[in-house]
Amino acid sequence: MAALIPNVISMQSEFIQATLETLYMTFFSAIISAILGLLFGILLVVTQPKGILEDALTYSVLDKVVNLLRSIPFIILLAVISPLTQFLIGTTVGTTASLVPLVFGIFPFYARQVQNALLDVDHGVVEAAQSMGSSPSEIIFRVYLREGLPDIIRVSIVTVISLIGLTTMAGAIGSGGLGDIAISIGYARFENDVTFVAMIIILILVFAVQLIGDWIVKKVEHY
Repeated sequence: MAALIPNVISMQSEFIQATLETLYMTFFSAIISAILGLLFGILLVVTQPKGILEDALTYSVLDKVVNLLRSIPFIILLAVISPLTQFLIGTTVGTTASLVPLVFGIFPFYARQVQNALLDVDHGVVEAAQSMGSSPSEIIFRVYLREGLPDIIRVSIVTVISLIGLTTMAGAIGSGGLGDIAISIGYARFENDVTFVAMIIILILVFAVQLIGDWIVKKVEHY
């Protein structure tokens, strides 16, 4: 192994630290993005035309905000949102600072995916709940979220996988993590084994998320 990946062997502690940083960025940005994405996704569904809380103005604003943020390339968003990151965190560099652009980069995507998942819920079930006198909050939690849960979990898996990819991009500009090691050390110093191993660890994380997510979906669908 020392002959195949000599540079990796000499910097094992850095790889452990980088992996932990990637997990840190992924976990906390995923939690915050899940909350915002679910909120926006639900509001988009219930305020749309013929929704249970139809509101043309609210729907139009939310729809445009989601479309706008989704349209900005993440590498540009990192720069554009840096003043907000500086205001909230006090710095634009480091793993904690990366949470701000990561959240803004992924939650609009997740919100749209949640919206699509909830729109797949049988409208007849929603109408039945309304005819029985269920309140909007009851319809949201007992119909939309309950019936759409398997699909929401599926889109959550896709979102987390996309988020792992964004952490590597954030790492390339100083946020730490495996992306930082792959670019600032592996690529910049022509240490190809470092870049290769960083890629392998990222792939392992992606496969782990996929396996865990698929397991959860199966449990939910058989519940």
